[in-house]
Amino acid sequence: MAGAAGSSPGEAGEGGRVCLPPPAEVEAVVADWMLEFACHCLCRHFGDGCAAEFRRWRDVAQALINGLSKIPTHQKKTVYLCQLLIRIAKGKNLECRFENDQRISPLESALSFWTLLETEEIKLEKLHEDIRRLIQIQIVAVHMENGYFKEAAEVLERLFTDSESDKPLRVKLATVIKSKDPYVPLLQSFSYNLLISKIKSYIALFMKENETNFLIQAATKQVESKGLGAKALQNKTVNVDENDKRNLETKQRPHSGQKHRMSSALQSLNNLQNVEKYGDALACGRRRQRWTYKEDLELKSGIREFGVGNWAKILVHGDFNNRTSVMLKDRWRTLCRIEQG
Repeated sequence: MAGAAGSSPGEAGEGGRVCLPPPAEVEAVVADWMLEFACHCLCRHFGDGCAAEFRRWRDVAQALINGLSKIPTHQKKTVYLCQLLIRIAKGKNLECRFENDQRISPLESALSFWTLLETEEIKLEKLHEDIRRLIQIQIVAVHMENGYFKEAAEVLERLFTDSESDKPLRVKLATVIKSKDPYVPLLQSFSYNLLISKIKSYIALFMKENETNFLIQAATKQVESKGLGAKALQNKTVNVDENDKRNLETKQRPHSGQKHRMSSALQSLNNLQNVEKYGDALACGRRRQRWTYKEDLELKSGIREFGVGNWAKILVHGDFNNRTSVMLKDRWRTLCRIEQG
C-alpha cells in the first residue's frame, strides 16, 4: 500500500499526502546555514574595518549561537571564530566583560577561544603561534595602558605555565610590568595593530576555505540572474559616451538634441564612476547625523593611537554611531578647521 510505514520524507503518504520532514529539523538546517553566513559577514566586515556592519552581524551571530543547546561538531570552528572576533573587536575595552569572572578581560576571553580554534584544525604553525603570542602580550599591554599594573602582574600569572618554552616571554613581560612603562620596545613591536593584521590574515584563509557557503552561492546566482540587464545598460551607457567623445574630437558641432544626449551620457558615466569610487562608503554608511561630543573624543583618541589617515583602524577600535572611515576623515578635517579658526 502506498504510504506504508517507513516511507522516506517527501514520498507520498496515506491518501496521497506528501510526508514532509519535521519543522524543527528543517529550521535547524536553516539556522546552520544562517550561522555560517553570519560568520562570513563578521569576517568580511572585520577585515574591511566596517564597525557598524560588524556590530550588526555580531548581534545576529550571537543570537544564533545562544540558540544552540549544544554546538554541533561541524559548527565548532564557526562558533569559536565568531566568539574570537567579537572579543578581539572589544579587546581594548576593559569595562566590557564576556565571562562571569570579572577579572577576565575581553582579550583573555579571546585567548580561550583561540585555544579552542587551534584544536579544530591542522595548525598553521607560524601564524597560530604568532597570534597566540600577540594576544598574550596585548592582554598585559592593555592593562598597562590603562594603569592597571597590579592586574597586569596577576594576569601574567594566569597566562603562562611553568614550561620552558613560555619562560623567556614570561620573564620579559614581568620585567616590562615592573618598569610600569606601556611604551617599551617589546610592547610597541608586538602592537595591537599587528595583532589585528594577523587576525585578518587568518580570517582571509578561513574565508578562502569556506567559499562553498550555501546562502552565498544561492544569493550569487540570484544576483547574477537579475544583474544581466543592468550590466547591459551600463555597457550601452559607456559606448554612447565613447561615441560622444569621438564627435567632440572631430570638432563636429552637435545640434541641440545631440547636446542633450551627450550631456546625459556624460552624467551617467560620472554617476557610474561615483558609485565605483564611493561604493564601500555607501555600503557601510547611514543617513547624516550630528556628531556627538563622545564621538569626537573617540576620534581624537583613535588618531593619537593610530595616527592621521588610519581611518579604518580607528573605526574598528572606536565606539562610533554608524560611521564610516570616510565620515571619520571628513570630521577630522572639520575639527581641524574649527581649532584653527
